[in-house]
Amino acid sequence: MNIVILRGQLSSAPQQRVLQSGSVLHQFEVTTRDDAGASSVPVAWFDAPSNQLFAAGDDVVVVGLVRRRFFRSGAVTQSRTEVVASVVLPASKRAKVQRVIQREVARLGDAAMGAVRCA
Repeated sequence: MNIVILRGQLSSAPQQRVLQSGSVLHQFEVTTRDDAGASSVPVAWFDAPSNQLFAAGDDVVVVGLVRRRFFRSGAVTQSRTEVVASVVLPASKRAKVQRVIQREVARLGDAAMGAVRCA
């Protein structure tokens, strides 16, 4: 399965673009930190709810999947590997975050339940 859960800070304000299809794309970077240091992860969020606005420095939880997207820019085809978000929540909304994580763990199936713990 392809499931990603990130927690980190937005390193810059999300950029919004309207695609030819009419979909609205929000692109941003989430900086995560662990014992190895900081990592910046590109995130794409299509058709985000209008009530979900975030700013640089916000602590968020992102749930989605890793995808390599191909797109045309001018006369050139380009690709980008990123997390395509299905849910983005403020990390401070602990109950909502917990429910979303539990739902994703359940999608992994019973075999993973003993290996994954939600803190």
